[in-house]
Formats: sequence, C-alpha cells, structure tokens
Amino acid sequence: MSLPQMPAPARAARTSDSAVASARGAAPVVVASNDADGDEAGAEAGLMSRLVRLWERDRFPSAQALLPLFAARSTDVAANRLAAAWCQAYTAADAKGRRAMLTMLAACEGAQQADGESATRLFRRFNNQPDGLRFLVGLRADMLRWRKQVSGLPALDKTLEGLLSAWFDVGLLELRRLTWDSPASLLEKLIVYEAVHEIQSWDDLKRRVAEDRRCYAYFHPQMPDIPLIFVEVAFAAQMADNVQALLDARQPAQNLDKARWAIFYSISNTQPGLRGISFGNFLLKRVIDALLEDLPKLKSFATLSPIPGFNDWLGKLDADAVEAIVRDKTRERSRQRVPDGARWVARLTRAGAGAGTETLRRAGQKLAAHYLQTIKNGQPVDPVARFHLGNGARIERLNWGADRSAKGLAQSAALMVNYLYELDALDDNLTRLGEGKPAVSRAIARMS
Repeated sequence: MSLPQMPAPARAARTSDSAVASARGAAPVVVASNDADGDEAGAEAGLMSRLVRLWERDRFPSAQALLPLFAARSTDVAANRLAAAWCQAYTAADAKGRRAMLTMLAACEGAQQADGESATRLFRRFNNQPDGLRFLVGLRADMLRWRKQVSGLPALDKTLEGLLSAWFDVGLLELRRLTWDSPASLLEKLIVYEAVHEIQSWDDLKRRVAEDRRCYAYFHPQMPDIPLIFVEVAFAAQMADNVQALLDARQPAQNLDKARWAIFYSISNTQPGLRGISFGNFLLKRVIDALLEDLPKLKSFATLSPIPGFNDWLGKLDADAVEAIVRDKTRERSRQRVPDGARWVARLTRAGAGAGTETLRRAGQKLAAHYLQTIKNGQPVDPVARFHLGNGARIERLNWGADRSAKGLAQSAALMVNYLYELDALDDNLTRLGEGKPAVSRAIARMS
C-alpha cells in the first residue's frame, strides 16, 4: 500500500523568547509587550528561524531542558510555551532533525519517575496545541518509521497509540457520503489516498462517486477535511468477479432498482499514524446500514478484494511444500520434479495475464485458497483477509484473471477474492476465526 503524505502539521501558538530560553536552560528573556504587530510577527519569525537552525545543526539543548514538557500541571505556562516551540521546530525540521528530536524526547521520557503517566502528560500537552491532534497523527507516523531504530520510542508509541484510540473512538467519528458535489479539495484527497485501485483521472473519480455508486468516509471533528478511511461501493445483479469491469468508465450507469448486490471494491486507510487503531469494521457495518436505508431492495453484500501477499508467500515455498498443497490427496506423490514456489509465481502470472489452462487455474486457486486460510499468531497472514475475516466475513469465491493490472499481476497473478458479509452470520464467523478456522464457502472448502 502506497502511503499518503504526512497530514498537515500543527500550527503551534505564538512562542516567546522565554520558551526558547527555557528550552536552552537559560534565564528567560523579558520581551516588551507594546511592540507593534509587525514587529511581533518579525520577532516571531526570527525566533523560529533561530530555533529551527538550532535543531538542524544538531546543537540540541540537554534532555534536562525538556523536562517541563512532562510536568503534571497542564496549565503550566512555561511548559506549554516549550511545547509550542517544540512542535513548531519539529514541523519545520527535516527527517534527520525530526529523528534527533524524537531520540532526545524518548531519552527524556525514560529519565522520568516511573509513574506511568509522564508520556501521557506529554502527548496531552501537544494535543492542547492548535491543531494538536493532526500534529500527533503525523508525529506517530514518524515514530512508527523509526521505532525499531530509536531506543525508548516503542514505549512512547504504545502510549500515543492508546491515546489516539480513545481520541478516535468510532462514536466520535462522522460517516459522510462523498459525491461529485463534494468540495474539490476533498475529492482531490480521494485521488491522493486511494490505496487499492489508483484513480487515473478526474473522469475516473467522477465515475466512482456517481449517482449509481457510493463512496463513504469517516471524519474526525478536529480533522474535518481529512477522510480517515473510505470505502467505494458498486452495485450489481450478482456478485462481481472482475475489477476492470467495475472500474470501466465506459460502462453504462446501473439501474439501482434492479441492484441486489452491493460490492465493496476499495477500502483505503489514509493515515499511517493511525495504524493499529481499527475502525474499519465499524465503517462497513455503518455503510451497510446506510445502504439498506437508501436502497432497501439490496439483498447481499460482498467485496471484490485483492490478495496482496499471495505472490510473496508462494515465492518462498519450496517444491515439496507446493506439491503438498496442489496434489490430489487421493493420489500418490508425483515422481516428477515439481517446480518450487518462485517458478509457480512466474507460471501463474503469465497465465493470469491470459487465459491459462484449466489445470493451471485449478492449481492457482487451490494455492490461493490455502494461503487465505493460513493463520499465524492467531491471525490470517494476508492483510486484507485479516481485515475482512476479522469483521466476520467469510471467504466466498476466488476469481481468476480478475485484476490484470500491473499491480494485480505482481501481487497475486491477477487472482481476486470475494468476501461475503452475511449479517446474521458475522458473530459465528468471528468465533470460528478465534478457533483458527476461518469461515469459507463450500467451493473454497473443496479446494482445501
């Protein structure tokens, strides 16, 4: 999945020279209060320029100077000014400077008394800055990027993840339908953040939000211009089996009175800083409710989903492992040399771009069915399967040659899968998944 740019950084409050002095551990500088607005703006710009240069040259203040950020009193003026200065400097710094700032912050937090609350106080102080929540989402994206390289960062990340989980509770989020009449700035973000099937043009986007389609997104009140996750929906008389047909802008508009299937063909998380914070399952359930209210004749709900980890998984199997999956269990082991997984990937990819023999198609689907049901550490190994099976869906059908784009061929030899959402079976399916046995259709079970 291609990652979006970091969300717009926080606009920290005006910072005084005393905050910078505190950061350096020096005595505060008294600033006259009757400067003209232009002088104040110039002084602020000069102050931030000096502060940024300080970070960029790696001449950081000592960790001791950052201790006020962890102070218990949220109304501590000096600490809040220091937080504003830190946020502004972080926003302006390059990657090297940001990593160095996070390294110092983690070291400072590690030196705190073990009350378990110091990091919480730090992030709450940042959150209280103007546009602080947006800043923290971007900050966590950087923390995830460097968490294995910076000592102490995993502990900070765990604390911030817990806070963001509370601040992005699904009860606080707004579900919005996006249409061609939505603001252009918002529609542009769909193009940027689409992570499953790239939006090729404005005409392509117009088709995806047309009257015979639906696009829904979750928004947070403090980030009303950023869709956190969005789902694109098409409608059909039967379960879809080819994404190119769904995306073809030349197809005539659907008569929604005749639609019986809703097909979720793209679900995109937009913020890497919210990784691990799950609201996708609530999104689909709320979307289904919205669709039934809008189109009560709908009977069934399914996805047409990629299998992003299939080729990578198959390519790592040796010949014996592949043969154990594809051979008919009623027959003895073949005496012929069976290709290893890497050669199977090449074979299936060539066949996926064309028709392929029936034998090869059956073998490819059998391998894919095995992969989708593979569990590791209690979870499906494929990330999309993990999402949908974790929402209570079942693996319904495999589709040969369903995505012949360069991405589809590279990820899964053009294979795609339908996950079926039967509302009355979601809880039972989740129970089965908890027992390590994902719910599958009879057709998939016969392949296993």
